[in-house]
Amino acid sequence: MAMPPRTSDLTPAIFRVLREAFFRPGPVPIAFSLRDKRNTQDDPLDERIHEVLAQDDDLCRDTHCSKAPGPLISPDLVVLRPELCEGTLRSALRADLSRIVGVEVKKLERHGGTVARASGLDYNTTPPCGTVRVYDRSSQPLDIRGFYLFLCQEPAAGRPGDFTLTAMVLCDGDLLNADFDLYLSIIGKRTKQIELGTFKDGANRTRPMFIFANPLGVRALDHQATLIHPRADLEDRGRRLQRVGIIRRTTGQGAQATFYCYRDRADVLKRHQPFDLLDPFPTPTRTAATQARGRFRIAIQPAD
Repeated sequence: MAMPPRTSDLTPAIFRVLREAFFRPGPVPIAFSLRDKRNTQDDPLDERIHEVLAQDDDLCRDTHCSKAPGPLISPDLVVLRPELCEGTLRSALRADLSRIVGVEVKKLERHGGTVARASGLDYNTTPPCGTVRVYDRSSQPLDIRGFYLFLCQEPAAGRPGDFTLTAMVLCDGDLLNADFDLYLSIIGKRTKQIELGTFKDGANRTRPMFIFANPLGVRALDHQATLIHPRADLEDRGRRLQRVGIIRRTTGQGAQATFYCYRDRADVLKRHQPFDLLDPFPTPTRTAATQARGRFRIAIQPAD
């Protein structure tokens, strides 16, 4: 008799596959190779992440991993259980992590020992969100839960041309932003300014650029492989996960949103003390005004 489809949360399974592919117990990074980059928008690491998830024997028994069909499409990946999604109400799929989840990949580098953009990461034209919009085969909108995969990629020591991941966080997008109305207001159609300039052949794309938190900027999450999840009970469900800490974020209304941090048990030292962090993301002081363009100075002084 055929086994019924599994109904467990997809995100711990995704985390397990990636952690085993890129880290040994410790966690100790595993060196890997990547093909050459073809163009500006091409990212071989995104392709490698998709291959790892799509080829895992255990995950693929009832799960499918789809890659974005082109550049500048968010999220980068959608992991789903097709049998559990087919014919299910859209409203049910919106929050059901056992059926479908979007994964956006954010790659960073390290400079001087510190992960780049620690105080805020560019999210380009799409703000991060714990709910993201994809489309079904009839091109109708389908809103699903969104997770973000942060990776610090570095050259592998002693292996020219190879790389390692020295930090990894797979986190609920709500850790970064839960304002779905903001997300929708940006991903819809925008109006360009056209017929600009002397010859009326210029255009202004009015493209927004967003800066939101970078979890790898938190010291407790660097040099580790961590799953950050809204549920507090993942280690109580027979998985290899151990809860190692809590992150709390204060909303604009003064409430607190709580998220739970997990790691593979093989990566947790016996002397580890669970952390409880309140608003740990480094954020520089910002003003609404933008900075002027840089000034080109030359060493002359004309007369007025």
